[in-house]
Amino acid sequence: MSRPLCLPPCSAETRYASEHHLGKYVECLHGILGGGFLVLIPAAVFIGLHNDDSCGCFGHEDCGKSCAMLSSVLAAFIGIIGSGYCIIISALALSHGPYCFTHLERNWIYPFTESSGGYLFEYNRWSECQEPHNIVQWNVTLFSILLVLGGIEFILCFIQIINGILGGLCGLCCSHEETYAC
Repeated sequence: MSRPLCLPPCSAETRYASEHHLGKYVECLHGILGGGFLVLIPAAVFIGLHNDDSCGCFGHEDCGKSCAMLSSVLAAFIGIIGSGYCIIISALALSHGPYCFTHLERNWIYPFTESSGGYLFEYNRWSECQEPHNIVQWNVTLFSILLVLGGIEFILCFIQIINGILGGLCGLCCSHEETYAC
């Protein structure tokens, strides 16, 4: 009976998490909470706006779409908070560098904290991190992707805030020339 090839590498991958050797920025879960969950809320609202057949707002049947646009501003603001959280934590993580074991200190530390992100361009210093293997590359890749995605989410939510305010206040759907059947 042959042994599965995946056992040693798979069990080693969770070792650092079970030994509490994850960096403080990884534990913030900003990609899941900020850039993920808090941005899904406005995404669901924005998709619902397209399919919304609003028929009334504070007793005015012809202003339903306008109120829906104004309510989308609140949802977009939640998205701004989530994406902002993702951007801030990602930038801090890139600035401070990874949490790793170094042979110089013989301890788990943040060896690049004093460089304020300068380590990103000093590839020869990346070998200071001995464990986990390739942690600097992983750290740079993960947090760069989250930074860019958080920035895109921030921009889209900001545009929706402007769109919602203009659509709600200018009466996109409250024109008396158009009649909507409720």
